Amino acid sequence: MFGKITKELFGKTQIETPVFQYTLENKNGMIVKALNYGGIITNIWVKDKFGKYVDVVLGFDSLEEYEKLNHKYYFGAVIGRYANRIKNGQFKIDDTIYQLALNDGKNSLHGGIGGFHTKIFKTSTEITPYGPKLNLKYLSHDGEEGFPGNLLVNVIYTLTNNNELIIEYIAQTDKPTVVNLTQHSYFNLSGKGCIYDHKIQINADLYTPVDENLVPTGEIVPVENTPYDFKQPKNLGKMLEKIDYDVNFVLNKSKIATVVSSLETGIKLEVSTTKPGIQLYTGNFLDNIIGKSGNVYKKHSGLCLETQYFPDSPNKKNFPNVILKKGDIYYHKTTFKFTVEQ
Repeated sequence: MFGKITKELFGKTQIETPVFQYTLENKNGMIVKALNYGGIITNIWVKDKFGKYVDVVLGFDSLEEYEKLNHKYYFGAVIGRYANRIKNGQFKIDDTIYQLALNDGKNSLHGGIGGFHTKIFKTSTEITPYGPKLNLKYLSHDGEEGFPGNLLVNVIYTLTNNNELIIEYIAQTDKPTVVNLTQHSYFNLSGKGCIYDHKIQINADLYTPVDENLVPTGEIVPVENTPYDFKQPKNLGKMLEKIDYDVNFVLNKSKIATVVSSLETGIKLEVSTTKPGIQLYTGNFLDNIIGKSGNVYKKHSGLCLETQYFPDSPNKKNFPNVILKKGDIYYHKTTFKFTVEQ
């Protein structure tokens, strides 16, 4: 058995478009649920060290709540065209300056007001020898949210029988544009409460400091002797006593980028990626909202591990190049692997 996929109606948007939830289950009983609206991952059910199922991501119970509130939280969503912040919502390609919608003070954040987190994706499913697969496709038209070029996007979720959620992002354009796609799930490996019992390790010697608007200054500096040094596993609760995290780490070329584990459940998450950076965001702006099953999400109720190009790269010549040209293919793969420590 290679797993199974089921589909059910999740709700209808404000303009009466039906939205479906897809349930991917592998041969071990691990379950990932995702919507064709925003590519949102609504649930990830993993067994803990006691053999009990734990839902390790934050989210809402209804489509109405995702439509109403996810412009603020981005729970579980595919982020695009450009993940993270672009300063003043502006960038230049060749001799043309492009102006994006500003939805984060002076910045454009996570693709703008109508980013990919709000879009209906075309879907197809497949049972592969590795496990069930959900294909999500979307055509972002030239000028959408101010971005140039018609961008054809394909995001693939594969739940393997090794308890990995593999996410692949593929994109092509008919005109030079900037692309930086990621996934914005908030993980809580304890399944409830805050992330203070979590341990985290990030294989990064360097990070990109930010200004008062959380935009990188352009510097790339060592993590050593700073609160950003996670080269060895550290207790997140102790670190969060000093500082909230919403920052990009420059990943070392190691196989595993990040390891997070919960003391309470024993669930361990390993993240590997083809991208050069990862944003650690510790849910600093969660403000006592009601989430799934009536759970109250407050500050530090979850953490995001957003694999990415660096924020504001279009405006920083020393950061990785994020321009996608006609004829080129954008490809990015990230793996979230779940295991249990006794």
